Order: sequence, then structure tokens, then C-alpha cells
Amino acid sequence: MFLSRRTPQLPAPEEALPGRPTPDFDVPSRHTVLGTPLAGPYPDHLETADFALGCFWGAERKFWQTKGVWTTLVGYQGGLTPNPSYEEVCSGLTGHTEVVRVVFDPAVVSYETLLKVFWESHDPTQGFRQGNDVGTQYRSAIYTHSPAQTATAESSRDSYQRALSAAGHGTITTELLPAEGRPFFPAEAYHQQYLDKNPAGYCGIGGTGVKLSDPFETNWGRSCPTGIASVPEVTDK
Repeated sequence: MFLSRRTPQLPAPEEALPGRPTPDFDVPSRHTVLGTPLAGPYPDHLETADFALGCFWGAERKFWQTKGVWTTLVGYQGGLTPNPSYEEVCSGLTGHTEVVRVVFDPAVVSYETLLKVFWESHDPTQGFRQGNDVGTQYRSAIYTHSPAQTATAESSRDSYQRALSAAGHGTITTELLPAEGRPFFPAEAYHQQYLDKNPAGYCGIGGTGVKLSDPFETNWGRSCPTGIASVPEVTDK
């Protein structure tokens, strides 16, 4: 059993667990809700997005409920240890965060819309935690798959920061980095579509109540309102 660090911090390379060259478990072949394959390769017309917003159980459900999403799967990304286990990730000694991989049809749902789901479904100002869930694996992150995704994610982050600041919230701590060089390792089978298999299971997802404008503002050379509004916090518990 691995014990989490009392004060969350990312491990240095020499501190990271060694991992293994291949995973110790298999990933299910099909999504239990959408019926689509979990693992790639995916059809050519689809695109991939990676988001971390706290415990991946509730986060995955947010995305599989979004029209235009073809499949979702949860896993670990942004760390140092190859093919980690859940227990290793929770130790804080792999550097990974809990991620939802979202495979979507851009003809049906835009990356901008997925970013809106991402920002509004969690508090991106909390650093190495999300609510009562504390640890480096709960940090907020976006791992982008193209320069266009990077530019769009940066724009949405800046827009949402203005919205959060106007509502009295702090600074966004979301990690925004290319997915290239940061491999995604699928999580164990029991984590995949967890809240479909366990409808009354734990879900720590809950936003700030601050909305991102739709579409979010991308030309701030003009004097424009953000189009955001504060609403009561809603959770999935």
C-alpha cells in the first residue's frame, strides 16, 4: 500500500515510481453507455481532447452526456511513471493527474463547447485538490492535441479567468500543456464509466457557479461584456 504525501507536491524524476513497460490490466472493449470502442485507433473524422478536473468518475459522466461525444475513457496523464496503477497514482509519486479522454465528432460538438463543460464543471483555482479530494492527481489540466486546440484552450482560460475574477474567485491553476510527450495511460476496468455501473457512487464534481460565455469572448480588443452569470453551485452527488 502506498501512502499519499501529507503536503501535495509533484515528485522530482528521481523520486518517481519506476512503473512498468506494459500495463498490468486490460481495458474493456466497449463503452457501457455509448456502446463505442474505448481504445483507439478511432475513426478518422473524430478528434481527441484530454481534460483533468478532479475525480475522474464524475468528470467522465459530464462528457459522455454531451451530444457529439463518441466515446470517453478515464486514465492517468501528465506524470513520470509508465503504466501506473491507481494506487501508485494516489501515492503522489507518479506525477499523474486523473484525466478523461474525450473522443468527439467536431461536426456535432465543438472543442469550445467541451471547454465550456470543462470549466463550468469544477473549480480550476484550487491547485492540487478539488473540494475535499486532496492530492496532485486531482489537479486541473488540459492536454492539447494540436496548435488549434492550444490556442482555443488558452483563449477560453483567459476568458474564464476574467469571469472568475469578476465573481470574486482566485487565479486559475490549470495545467495547459501539449499531449505530445505526455502519454495517456488508461485506468483500470472498474474505473471506466464508474457512475454508470454504480449510479449512487461518489462524485466530487461541482463547479464554481460561474458560467463561461457561449461562445466565449475571443476578441478582447473591443469593449464587450463577458456574457457570464453566477448561478447556485450544482453538484452531481
